[in-house]
Amino acid sequence: MRAAFELPHPCVPVAGEDLGFPVRRLWCVGRNYAEHAREMGFTDREPPFFFAKPADAVVPGGGPVAYPPQTANLHHEIELVIAVGKGGRALSAAQAAGHVFGLAVGLDLTRRDLQAAFKAKGQPWEMAKAFDHSAPIGGIHRLGAGGLPERAGIWLQVNGVERQRSDIAQMIWNVPEILAHLSAFVDLAPGDLVFTGTPEGVGPLQRGDRLRGGIDGLGELAVEIV
Repeated sequence: MRAAFELPHPCVPVAGEDLGFPVRRLWCVGRNYAEHAREMGFTDREPPFFFAKPADAVVPGGGPVAYPPQTANLHHEIELVIAVGKGGRALSAAQAAGHVFGLAVGLDLTRRDLQAAFKAKGQPWEMAKAFDHSAPIGGIHRLGAGGLPERAGIWLQVNGVERQRSDIAQMIWNVPEILAHLSAFVDLAPGDLVFTGTPEGVGPLQRGDRLRGGIDGLGELAVEIV
């Protein structure tokens, strides 16, 4: 069957290579750092839960991002992102580690006021998360011979002032565990991106704000809210 029209396919640069990583699906883990869970009003350790963003929410390499409509409280969330390079389902954590293509720095932008309003009414909160340009991401770094890092500093500055700082070792669920849990619900496939949650320190953004964040060994990501 011939398509009625062509659609652009989102693609994220592979760091240090003349290659792009085509994006299939984009999943996000909620409340995966204990301190962030506490600042959002939750205290118990719970199984990971997931929400989705559209593939074209990615902003490859960062850069200018328009302040989205229908919100007066846009928040930043710096995150480690998993790029899946091998498909699978119902994986164990040990198996899942072998399905990682690489890792990257990402931002999960959130309409916090809409999220709170939807939650209060018991309604889905996709429109608080799954909006245009809500997932800036840096270059994807291929997993090296050393395998998945157990520790790496993660941080974010807004206008030169530090807002978030932690270590990926503080994640409640690590990378293989996240993929194992996700693969129990959906089939993983090459091209999937998984945002792994944010540490404490999330906060509001204004037009004109300049964000710079990074993860040790994975470079930096710069975004300007315009």
